[in-house]
Amino acid sequence: MLFAINEINNKKELLPNTDLGYVIYDSCFTISKAVEGTLTYLTGQDEAVPNYRCGNGAPLAALVGAGGSDLSIATARILGLYHFPQVSYCSTCSALESKFQFPTFLRTIPNDKHQSKAMAQLVLHFGWTWVGTIAADDDYGKYGIKDFKDQVEEAGVCISFSETLPKVNSPEVIQRIVKTVIESTAKIIVVFSSDVDLSPLIHELVQYNVTNRTWIASEAWVTSALINQHGVSSLLGGTLGFAVKRAEIPGLQEHLLNIDPYADPLTEEFWEKLFNCTLDFSKALRQARQSAAGLNGTASRAVRAVPDGLCTNEESLAKVNNTYSDVSQLRITYSVYKAVYAVANALHNMETCVPGKGPFVGNSCADITNFEPWQLMYYLKNVRFKVPNTNEEIFFDEGDVEGFYDILNWQVNSNGEIFYTTVGHYNASAAAEDMMNIKNDSIIWNSQVVEPPRSVCSENCVPGTRKGIRQGEPVCCFDCIPCADGEISNTTNARECILCSGDYWSNDAHDTCVPKIIEFLAFGEALGITLIVISAFGALITIAVAVVFVMNIRTPLVKANDVLLSFTLLFSLVVTFLCSIVFLGEPQKWSCMTSQVALALGFAICLSSIMGKAAVLMLRAQALKAARVRAKAAAKAAKAAAEAAANRGSPDVIVTSTNNNNDSGNSPNPDVDILTFAHQRAIAATATLVQIIACTVWLLILPPYPIKNTSAQNIKIILECDKGSVIFICCIFGYDILLALVAFVFAFIARKLEDHFSEAKCMTFGMLVFFIVWISFVPAYLSTRGKFMVAVQIFAILASSFGLLTCIFLPKCYVLLVKPERNTEEMMKPRPKPREGFGTSASLATAATEVTATTAID
Repeated sequence: MLFAINEINNKKELLPNTDLGYVIYDSCFTISKAVEGTLTYLTGQDEAVPNYRCGNGAPLAALVGAGGSDLSIATARILGLYHFPQVSYCSTCSALESKFQFPTFLRTIPNDKHQSKAMAQLVLHFGWTWVGTIAADDDYGKYGIKDFKDQVEEAGVCISFSETLPKVNSPEVIQRIVKTVIESTAKIIVVFSSDVDLSPLIHELVQYNVTNRTWIASEAWVTSALINQHGVSSLLGGTLGFAVKRAEIPGLQEHLLNIDPYADPLTEEFWEKLFNCTLDFSKALRQARQSAAGLNGTASRAVRAVPDGLCTNEESLAKVNNTYSDVSQLRITYSVYKAVYAVANALHNMETCVPGKGPFVGNSCADITNFEPWQLMYYLKNVRFKVPNTNEEIFFDEGDVEGFYDILNWQVNSNGEIFYTTVGHYNASAAAEDMMNIKNDSIIWNSQVVEPPRSVCSENCVPGTRKGIRQGEPVCCFDCIPCADGEISNTTNARECILCSGDYWSNDAHDTCVPKIIEFLAFGEALGITLIVISAFGALITIAVAVVFVMNIRTPLVKANDVLLSFTLLFSLVVTFLCSIVFLGEPQKWSCMTSQVALALGFAICLSSIMGKAAVLMLRAQALKAARVRAKAAAKAAKAAAEAAANRGSPDVIVTSTNNNNDSGNSPNPDVDILTFAHQRAIAATATLVQIIACTVWLLILPPYPIKNTSAQNIKIILECDKGSVIFICCIFGYDILLALVAFVFAFIARKLEDHFSEAKCMTFGMLVFFIVWISFVPAYLSTRGKFMVAVQIFAILASSFGLLTCIFLPKCYVLLVKPERNTEEMMKPRPKPREGFGTSASLATAATEVTATTAID
């Protein structure tokens, strides 16, 4: 400030007719001292008298200061009452922007709202979502960190911890903050504090050897020599911070090095402390005497000459290496420089006001030698000038200047010393996308790494997962829960999974909906080819059997039990074999209708034919059984008569007949079938006709049709046939089951027909195989899905068809091809059954010829 005032006073173009003076008050960094100095300044007396000024001399122009925001808030409230201008060089608190509370406050340093926003954008730029905050216990720290939190929390960043530095040194509080920093998983710590308040915490953290943290520094300590001391490189290396504009001020270093402590009382204390000497001869002499008395009790000659502690005026600031003469980081210094020039330019505009063209009532001007504070305030608010040497244009927008910051990175050199590297800039006046310009490659992070640190409570949830909230924890702390089957998330940190719709399903990674697999039993796949081959083989075998029958159509074995029904049965088996092929391939409307109807009708014809054949055999067996019962009764009667005659002593009496000729005449002849071939064919035709009518009604009312089954399997679309009506399908195939049961009962009753070729037994076994196959089919069918359901159904059709073909026709083919000598009329007739003690049933039948009386021959 003194350098700027001297520079202005030496300029001819700025305030040529006016010299600037100054009064300096030490606030001691306390609010009470700042208020006391302000009141003293306004009063003009050593004792402050509010609303009264009794000083004389040059008028008071403006107050440059104070340094801290809380100090400026206190002084600005007082100065506002007097409409007295105040230009601060280091008070950045956003609360000071209120013109209602602080109407006369201006500053040459950016408002903290810009810095808070810049810090928030820096955190978002590197993707940090888990940060800790530390703030000084004053308006600067509280308002700064509050604005920062508002910015980042709105963007989804979470605060791991928030600590407040004590204004009065408290080891207990410092220890608690250290423990919080160590235990927190946050790698980024934002600090809004002055270097004085932060210094105790830094020293304590160094003692605990805390590393692997990145500190975000506010402008109040980012270039502080109090913080940047030996030994802090392991803790603060890699720090990023925002610093106000830096500038070169020519002549300042020479001014600092050439101060004369004898001519300027302000520098006496600094000089004495720096060189450890005193400028007061009497004080030096007194100290020397006390020292000498302590050694030998007498004053030496040296004491009477020049005392040892007296400054010699040969001390040189140029030989001392400290921050006093370091002009490499003139930032706050440059802000002071601008504040002084702002007041000077406002006074210059007041001085050069042309009467009659002034800004006040009647176009009047203010008198530079006797003006009111509010008059200078007008000029200060509207001042616009360029700073010497830098040509930066300064003007106040509602008391604030533009928000421009350099982004500094604390890097460590080979000697372990920290130096500042500018890695970017922040300009609040630029467009939103151009506000922050940062060179990531130029940043050296803590522990000398070049990759930005990760600071998240939970790692990002990759596509395919969603966020799961942890109860009682911040929203940045979450679990990544995989999406359920059929759901996807295609963004990072998705809050919900999206359900795939319609014919789509989630892929294995659950990040994309893919078309579901279309499934049906195709002709070309291995299973389809196998079934086609088996079906064709079955049909060919059946046709071959039919050919064998045609070739032997006039033989007794083929003609027995209606040859037409035999060919009808073979035809139905060919139909069932071939209809299984229709079940293959992509279901179409025609194939759905054909497959079900062909299956139902094929089995209906087959079972009706078996039922017609079995009915004849059953009746034949019943007739033969009745004849045998009668013959057995006649034999018993003859035996009884013979025994009676023998008992009477009449050996010549021969029993020739019994009186049962009426029964014999009225009983059916076992060699003549009650049902003829016409009856058999009528039974088969009628039974088949019922099924034909039922299938026709089914096709007309609710026919089967192809559908896409998406519910059976989640990842597949199964192309299958809908039966149309459950009632119809149950009735139609229930009717086939009824035919099968009747045919089985008929065949089972006729199984004991004693002939050389027992066709009834073959039918019984065939029907047993049929039932076993379809009973096994039901649980197998219900336990499968998709194309395997069709395969199971085809296997059941083929197995039952092969069972009927084998059991019924294999024995006949064996006789026709291998044992043709058994293919005779006699072999087709019932075999005689031996009598129990009286010969065969044939002899019994002969004995039962018509006799009307018993005759005794003498």
